[in-house]
Amino acid sequence: MRKIVSIILAAMMMTACGGGSASDGTGLTFTMVKAGKTVSISQEQGAPQCQVSLQLAAVKDGEQAAAINKAIISQLLNMEDMSDMQQAADSFAAKYTRDYQRNFAQLYREDRNDAAKRAWYEYHYNITTETKGGREGISVYTAIIDYYEGGAHGINQKLIMNFDNKTGKLLTLSDIFVAGFEQNLNSLLLEKLMVKADVDNIDKLHEKGYLYSMDMFAPENFSIDEESITFVYNPYEIAPYDKGMIELTLDYDELKEIWK
Repeated sequence: MRKIVSIILAAMMMTACGGGSASDGTGLTFTMVKAGKTVSISQEQGAPQCQVSLQLAAVKDGEQAAAINKAIISQLLNMEDMSDMQQAADSFAAKYTRDYQRNFAQLYREDRNDAAKRAWYEYHYNITTETKGGREGISVYTAIIDYYEGGAHGINQKLIMNFDNKTGKLLTLSDIFVAGFEQNLNSLLLEKLMVKADVDNIDKLHEKGYLYSMDMFAPENFSIDEESITFVYNPYEIAPYDKGMIELTLDYDELKEIWK
């Protein structure tokens, strides 16, 4: 009987975040906070709608909870003064849909007889998140943000945050690399980008649309994994939209000269 109980308890602890709470191997306990709201742009039957769906992993308890949750709310919802995840998610959904009606209802009334423009007003904003254990002592928090706010296409982005499990601090590049790391790191990333694009010089990169109007840089959007660090560039950051999301991975051996 004791063995059966132990197996059940172990399975409960290994369950991924989903609506209840679970540890992801980081030592932190997460719970999934959900919020959503759908509104029509007008009271007309069949009018375009705005849909918001948020699924945000939040640290359930512990000394680090307030700091981590506050950073997540700030990064994902742009709310600096809130630390309660459910309250922040509900507030974001309410404000986003309210602004949609306020800002676009009149424009839609002017365009509603033009069938080609109807799709412009079908807004959505969705966030899903997941957590995992990264390099020892670090939690990796990943958010996928998918939204459409008019125009030719929607936008899909990945935003990654790395947290120190003991302090709850959101880690930046300056926290993990020695001072003056930028030139070395940028050179390493440029080499990885050329390999990914199958070119051997910067001019050929430009011809393919990469780094057309900017220099190579290391984004504050990276995943500190057990064996490597992956840097994520969302659409338009270093290449046109049609290149999609670009991920460049560096092993720790490649980073040994600049790693703290």
